Amino acid sequence: MPGLSRRALFAGSAAGATAALLPTTPAAAKPGTKAVRGCASYRAAYHFTVPDQWKNDPQRPVWIDGEYHYYYLYNADYLDGAVGTAWRLATSTDLVSFTDRGIAVPKDTTVNGDVWSGSAVVDTGDTAGFGAGAVIAIVTMSPGGGTDHQEQFLYRSTDGGRTFTPHGTDPVLPNPGVADFRDPKVIRDQANDRWVMALAERNKVGFYHSADLRSWTYAGGFVKDGIGTLECPDLFEITADDGTVKWVLGVSADGTGSGLPNTYAYWTGSFDGGTFTADAADPQWLDHGWDWYAAVTFEKRDRAGTFDASARYALGWLNDWAYPNTTPTIDCDGFNGTDSIVREVTLKHASDGGYHLASQPVAALDAYVSRTVDLGDLTVDSTLLLDYTGTSYELTTEITWSGLTGAGAQLRRSPDGGRHIDAGVYGDYAFLNRRNTVNPDTSGGRQESHTPFDLSTGSVRLRILVDRTSVEMFVGDGRHTHSSEVFPYLVDDRLALFTIGGPAVFRNTVIREFTV
Repeated sequence: MPGLSRRALFAGSAAGATAALLPTTPAAAKPGTKAVRGCASYRAAYHFTVPDQWKNDPQRPVWIDGEYHYYYLYNADYLDGAVGTAWRLATSTDLVSFTDRGIAVPKDTTVNGDVWSGSAVVDTGDTAGFGAGAVIAIVTMSPGGGTDHQEQFLYRSTDGGRTFTPHGTDPVLPNPGVADFRDPKVIRDQANDRWVMALAERNKVGFYHSADLRSWTYAGGFVKDGIGTLECPDLFEITADDGTVKWVLGVSADGTGSGLPNTYAYWTGSFDGGTFTADAADPQWLDHGWDWYAAVTFEKRDRAGTFDASARYALGWLNDWAYPNTTPTIDCDGFNGTDSIVREVTLKHASDGGYHLASQPVAALDAYVSRTVDLGDLTVDSTLLLDYTGTSYELTTEITWSGLTGAGAQLRRSPDGGRHIDAGVYGDYAFLNRRNTVNPDTSGGRQESHTPFDLSTGSVRLRILVDRTSVEMFVGDGRHTHSSEVFPYLVDDRLALFTIGGPAVFRNTVIREFTV
């Protein structure tokens, strides 16, 4: 959806408490980005951020000419209070370092207005008639600027996906008379030699067929109630670790009304080109934090372009429509828009016979390590303040115990210990709690996220990525992850380990910093 107008800078339990705590010397700005001189920078050190103004939904990256083309919704007029989005482009060979390429699909250049979410494909077989290798983008637009007449339009590129031209002003998939009809995700159905589109239609994902990307025929749908309006559908095939091939259907959805996440819900199952049959009625969730929305998955390829059927990459927007304009990056850095780290996603066969997706940060992140602090094994009984300070880093550790109630880490802890983010395990759940630091949630209801955990196992491996405005926690094999926005004061740079109800050993404890 398009970006909204600007509003309050801070919100949360510590909002506006002590502006004097903020340093006056900014961090160095990345090339091509903007920062206000003499103002404290909250721009992420190693996560993707928009150079200026606003970004929201990621568009599925596409492999073209030896690099990933990452498109995302961008509003150049955000700070002036104007709405509407274009597609901006960044390219990358390793999904850690990105090069800005500017606007690829402009807004307001046709009578249909601005462009919303969609997807791009490389038409290697020239099915659309624009030439072999043309890049075709199918996007949602709402003629007249409203939100009640969403239709799908075609844009084409013959310069390798750098710039796009509209294919006329008529939709390739007109609205049949429904309010929600958006976010087309197009894939190639190799088995049936045709294109398939998954489309968000309120409580349904509709499936459409096309031979040429220009005209589409309805084929079926998958209905799910109870998790809000379905958005940003995803559909892909993946080979599990036991060799089984599964289809996965994903959606972004707000399940908070049912006590569920507001991130990426997914089902494993089978797909025959028109009907998706889920293995279970209820979805699993790829992230359980408060801020991993409009996520996309995309093909894993090596530098030579070889496709890996056993894994995919995933990328989410680190924000939420409950508080989209609340961030300290606006005034000092002149932007609002940060993404999660790119993750590698695999499908694992569980002991109960089911399947689940598991995530870990992209392996290429290892090439950007600028400092390593190896703390080895640490015995903790209550609280251990580490001799380390930092605002952007990765913490990995394996916690082992014989009997306790909980254990974890206090991240971005203030000098007096009063402010911190807590991450770890307690009782029968793993958790990420941002209540005791500045954060965007004013409702008080989006502070601590939970995932199931069995304390009797006696151990847990945590991998936690901390940056200036975010925390992402990977528990165990990564089946359960928690991603949330946080806005700690920049002087809150301490780190502590804690246990509750007994001692534990934090084994192979390592802190890494990154320069991107």
